Amino acid sequence: MRSLTELETVFESPPAAGDPEAAAAELLQASEEILEHWITARGDVPGSDKREGFRLLALHRQGAKGDPSFNACRETCREIAYHYNLVTMRDEYSDITDRLSMMAMISRHLFLFISGKMQVAELGEFCCSAKPIRAADGATTT
Repeated sequence: MRSLTELETVFESPPAAGDPEAAAAELLQASEEILEHWITARGDVPGSDKREGFRLLALHRQGAKGDPSFNACRETCREIAYHYNLVTMRDEYSDITDRLSMMAMISRHLFLFISGKMQVAELGEFCCSAKPIRAADGATTT
């Protein structure tokens, strides 16, 4: 499992679309790793089960146990799986770059939510708002 700093690098500059399937696999792997960090930080061991064919979804389910606010990123995980399928099952699609870009953006959102939640436990209790983090940085909030 890569460090949070290494994962941040992946999400800040996602893999190039030269090989879309490899880039999608890298984003999926990095998304699983951020969930592994969350589970490990809570004192648990990340499982290897799959849910609907994705370990990412099983890890989210494991990470949400005992923390209802963590369900705020459930749909984000499902969107990552959806876009992964769109990229890897691309036979008749021509907009693969757009789909990969969307997957990268959603994966980054997952990273930001989980890394923020590791700093502020209440994050996600109201519409996954990052207000506590912005307020701590001295940023103006509305």
